[in-house]
Amino acid sequence: MGGREGERAGTAERWIVERGIGETRAARIVDGAIIEARIEPDDLLRAGTILTARLVRRLPVRNEAIVAWDDGEALLHPLPRAVTEGATLRIEITRPALPEPGKPKRARARPAAPDAVLGPAPSLADLPGAHLPGPYDRDLLADAGWAELIEEAATRTVMFVGGALSIHPTPAMTLIDIDGDLAPADLAIAGARAAARAIARLDITGSIGIDLPTVGDKAVRIAAADAVDSALPQPFDRTAVNGFGFLQIVRRRSRASLIELFADPAAHARVLLRQAERTGGSGERTLTAHPAVVAVIAAHPDWVAAVERMLGTALALRGDAMLAISGGHVQARFP
Repeated sequence: MGGREGERAGTAERWIVERGIGETRAARIVDGAIIEARIEPDDLLRAGTILTARLVRRLPVRNEAIVAWDDGEALLHPLPRAVTEGATLRIEITRPALPEPGKPKRARARPAAPDAVLGPAPSLADLPGAHLPGPYDRDLLADAGWAELIEEAATRTVMFVGGALSIHPTPAMTLIDIDGDLAPADLAIAGARAAARAIARLDITGSIGIDLPTVGDKAVRIAAADAVDSALPQPFDRTAVNGFGFLQIVRRRSRASLIELFADPAAHARVLLRQAERTGGSGERTLTAHPAVVAVIAAHPDWVAAVERMLGTALALRGDAMLAISGGHVQARFP
């Protein structure tokens, strides 16, 4: 269970990893604040997983193929020339399937190396130097602001001094809009810094567009770009800030962001179960939530059983259509 605190530039820093009901959570905490966070659902493929798949259809014009296995499929790139349709091959997952309005994006994969061993990729629990607290230890994630982080992911809104970010996932990219009461130059720099921090905190990857206030001064545009560089951990690529105040960032995409995860009631269900684990009192715990969240929990009796074992009492589920998806709560019954 251990791990130790490290030092970077004189500031206390460590990854806290928590094995939860249905998911593993991780946060890089510096001086008591969450700088980066990740959530890994148990039922989601991880990048780096090696498995055997069948080549369903070759797409030579795109140098790709569709491959499938018992409970999934992926877009394979590059197209292996010697493998025919219907044949099997080993593949390496490079990105799991991603939620998207209408139709989810297929997982992505590449042909596995000849010496690749079948099996899952390392999990968040394998992060170097990670500290894994036990179920009855102090809630270190809560101390660092985990609830506020989840609220940002659920509402897609991040507040900063003088303004706010609105985050909008689209099929092409994640767009971040900046609004506030500061002067345009100050808002551009402060907003760029806040957007970069939000990208790391909410695990946003792929193509990202930041819409800054339009400023004519080239020095201000350079300062805004420098603010991104100072706040967002490498690796990433970015453009300069153009005359319309737009800056584009590209980060390697290997998993769903927290924003994408919390578009699914299942993520809110796991949050509610975490809350139930930590609700004091005695007697039966009643979990009240939107019916979509309750339905997810009811469909996972193993989740319910795990919480009941930990608490030594029963869970009761109650749906309330008046609640928002993120508005669930837990109440203990005192006998």
